Amino acid sequence: MVTRQVASVLIYRSDFFVGKRKYMETKQTRYSLLNDQAQSLLDGEHDLIANMSNLVSLIFNSDQNINGTTYYRLKNGELILGPFQGKPACVHIPLGRGVCGTAAALKKTVIVSNVHKFEGHIACDKDSNSEIVVPIFSKNEFWGVLDLDSTKFNYFDKNDQEYLEKIGNYIFGI
Repeated sequence: MVTRQVASVLIYRSDFFVGKRKYMETKQTRYSLLNDQAQSLLDGEHDLIANMSNLVSLIFNSDQNINGTTYYRLKNGELILGPFQGKPACVHIPLGRGVCGTAAALKKTVIVSNVHKFEGHIACDKDSNSEIVVPIFSKNEFWGVLDLDSTKFNYFDKNDQEYLEKIGNYIFGI
């Protein structure tokens, strides 16, 4: 059982602090801490908007190389902007267009090492160089996507995919 104390650990973009000690981390360590924090913060909360808002903030603030974290939900056959952190984001994304629309159409995670080479990429932030988009399911039905952008090329990998596919669905309850 994760306690509420875990949520009080502050994570700062790229490294984190416990008490007065600074610990450098690996991606796996960061995701493990992020998982514990998300579970603690969202445990017992059933408001979808509150959960999405807190989760995108946790993810965005956990890594200085992430310049955008966004939920998009499926509505009337297109993706519609939900809670996000970062620069202003696209409001409407057609299925099959851009990285988000492609992941939504396929209903599977899409990792792009260089967004500038992705045909049909929708550039909401010119500083983004790589992207991962994870499908979100509610009761086994496709609901939308969680989109992360990075300023670094080749930033996202299978480790990100594994954790984000798990953590991203916490919005529906722990």
